[in-house]
Amino acid sequence: MVCSGLGGTLRGVSGRGTPAAITAIVFMMAGLCAADGHPVRSHDITSEDYFTIGVVADCVVSPDGKYVAYTESRWEPPNERRNLDLWVVEVKKQTVRRLTFDDAADRGPKWAPDNTWIYFTSSRKRPGADQPPYDGEKQVWRVRVDGGEPFPVTRVDDGIDGYDLSTDGRTIYYTVGQEDVNDEWKDLRKEYRDIEYGHGVVELSQLWKLDLVSWRAEKLVDEKRVIGSFAVSPDQRRIAMITTPNELLITNEGQSRVDVYDTRNETVTTLPDATWREQAPSPYGWIGAPAWSHDGDALAFDVDWDGYPAEIFVATWTLSAESGSNASIQKIRRPNEISVASSRLQWRGDSRDLCFTAEDHARCRVYCVTDLRGGRQGPTHELTSGDVAVGTLSLSAAGDLLAVVMSTVSHPPDVFVLPTDQPKPTYTRLTRVNPQVDTWKLPSISVVSWRTADNVEVEGILELPPDHQPGTPLPMVVELHGGPTSSSKLRMRFWVYGRVLMAARGYAVLSPNYRGSTGYGDKFLTDLIGHKNDRDVTDILAGVDAMIERGIADPQRLGVMGWSAGGYLTNCLITRTDRFKCASTGGGILDTAMQWGIEDTPGHVINFQQGFPWTRAEEMRAASPLYQLDKVSTPTIIHVGGKDPRCPPAHSRALYRALHEYLGVPTELIVYSGQGHSPMTYTTRKAKMAWDLAWFDKYLPLDGQDLADDEASATKDAS
Repeated sequence: MVCSGLGGTLRGVSGRGTPAAITAIVFMMAGLCAADGHPVRSHDITSEDYFTIGVVADCVVSPDGKYVAYTESRWEPPNERRNLDLWVVEVKKQTVRRLTFDDAADRGPKWAPDNTWIYFTSSRKRPGADQPPYDGEKQVWRVRVDGGEPFPVTRVDDGIDGYDLSTDGRTIYYTVGQEDVNDEWKDLRKEYRDIEYGHGVVELSQLWKLDLVSWRAEKLVDEKRVIGSFAVSPDQRRIAMITTPNELLITNEGQSRVDVYDTRNETVTTLPDATWREQAPSPYGWIGAPAWSHDGDALAFDVDWDGYPAEIFVATWTLSAESGSNASIQKIRRPNEISVASSRLQWRGDSRDLCFTAEDHARCRVYCVTDLRGGRQGPTHELTSGDVAVGTLSLSAAGDLLAVVMSTVSHPPDVFVLPTDQPKPTYTRLTRVNPQVDTWKLPSISVVSWRTADNVEVEGILELPPDHQPGTPLPMVVELHGGPTSSSKLRMRFWVYGRVLMAARGYAVLSPNYRGSTGYGDKFLTDLIGHKNDRDVTDILAGVDAMIERGIADPQRLGVMGWSAGGYLTNCLITRTDRFKCASTGGGILDTAMQWGIEDTPGHVINFQQGFPWTRAEEMRAASPLYQLDKVSTPTIIHVGGKDPRCPPAHSRALYRALHEYLGVPTELIVYSGQGHSPMTYTTRKAKMAWDLAWFDKYLPLDGQDLADDEASATKDAS
């Protein structure tokens, strides 16, 4: 007997590297199946359980709708990083097959039109190999849907960057990088090439095509630009490319553009960008990946801004507007000001219906705007509904079957399918990547709301321990999302920044979607512009007060934690109040003017502060917790990646210096050597959780005894 909730697709792990089959045996021997055949939730979640989670990152439906290919990352010792492999599931039988097994970061699956081959990129390495395709550089590979040894499709020196497969399956298009040194200091830069330069040495892109019948390669585009992403139209008449002048992220902000290569006359034209540059609230938008309609005459892409709503644009060609510069540009109307999420845009079948994901009040669903023709658009429909968080989507060639990677409050992301022609969504779950979760004592996860002093309604996600008794105040940790142009979703999210783990530990966890969060309308989002370290902070503190008034949080046992923008807000909060008994701040910033000068995406600061340090000096000072650090008394642990380009470690080191060296506040600084904006290895993530739990155990004990002793001692000293 096997628990019915674990049957068929049991493939998870019960510990770091423990096979799922052993998990099933343990379940049976321990009597963990209930009388109804479902698993009994008897397992107390620990930090080590985090490393048993497999993460579904992408999914692609086969053209005929019979299969869904997806990628899954998981911790597989002795590797320090998650490995990413390719899997496939048959829709009707719901049978799952793992297709790749190498530590090679397999990603980007695309189906051949005959539904038998799956193409993907991989960086495969064989011992002693120094030539492609086994030298560890990224190449295009393919594998049969029924398994077998992957076959290398490209064998390009130094590897490829991105690729696309033609609709007829006969051609691979790919980009490669070529170093370019071309300015007045060219000779000096070449002579001293091991020195890092601010500019002048650029890895530019070339676009190539490989004929899969003759196996001849041909260079198509060499425009001295960097191609970040590209898409080939189904008829192969046009290739849309999102390009920048160099590979630095800063050039995505205002310097990226949509270039279209016409394969018939071999020319490149640039789409007019006034609608998302000069006419937009900020010129610093990032252009997302393009998507062609079935007839190749409409091109969709999104533009994403820090602090402002993301928008979807459609460029349309007609017989009188064959060149890219003459294409008409249309901005899509968003119903109810839903927040467009960063995910694949996809046209439905041979229609002019465009599907995308968007956020609405902590849910993320699939929407479809219909009949995009002649600058007009029809109604927008929800293809998914309910309390779900969709990560990515894919449609069959006919557009009648939708596959999504989706999570809920009871499970991490899995692959689901549903027909697109039904008025009410009917989900079929194809995978159960993490069957071990079915035995976990999960926190209760719900949406809560409160009003601020200026009468603004704010929502957040509240997680409570599985054994919580209503009416019993708990120690509460305020967990702050990053971005801040993002949100905390109504879903199970077990990660190293607090959610699931802290509630399983016994804390209440409040994740406020403060002003500036996505999913609550345009005004709610843009209200944070010019008001950082102001409206966001008051929204969070109002949420804390509401949880105290409702008997959920113990006012004497409060903690706060966050990463990135959440780390910045943690830094702000500890300068504004001493009500938090401890704090964990990670990858945060301390001074907004310094942040503009040293981060890799300064458009973030320019947008929120509405200018530059020399034009908005006082506003940047007001938004910076640096100048109020003398008010901090909260014991604070500080985490940061040693090579973090987004929130560079200088901020964290300055915070540590102030608190530890000058103010005498209990402080620890944890620098994850070699890590970027987030710790990515098994060791660093385990260390992050271990340090946080130890810190909160010391300064915010669950039983409250240490705090009671401290208060009693303080009262005695005062008397």
